[in-house]
Amino acid sequence: MDGEIEPAELVDRLGDDTDRRIVDIRNPTSFDRGHIPGSENLPLGSIPDRVKEVADADHVVTVCPHGKASVRAARLIGSFEDTGDTTVESLAGGLEAWEGPLEPARSGDEGPAGVGSDADDDAPF
Repeated sequence: MDGEIEPAELVDRLGDDTDRRIVDIRNPTSFDRGHIPGSENLPLGSIPDRVKEVADADHVVTVCPHGKASVRAARLIGSFEDTGDTTVESLAGGLEAWEGPLEPARSGDEGPAGVGSDADDDAPF
């Protein structure tokens, strides 16, 4: 693991030419409620079986609700030999600190910031 990346820094880097993979480690239901645009869902428990899906990226950023479990996920991904040249970071503060847009996985979902359909449920985790 190469450390943590601040949300503002990730926003600034999203438009560059780096082969970046944003790996959301929450369960599929939470991911469907809202996630960082362009991220992919690899629940924490599936990482050992699916790490090859992201091993060839230049930069992997792991994401969770508060930035704690994503540190463990980043360490796990970084420990695989196929990720030797990959920069692996955790999103500092997780989705709680993310101020960028979130998108739902399912089309037709409406709600606060485009997340979910319940007005009382602002947090996608």
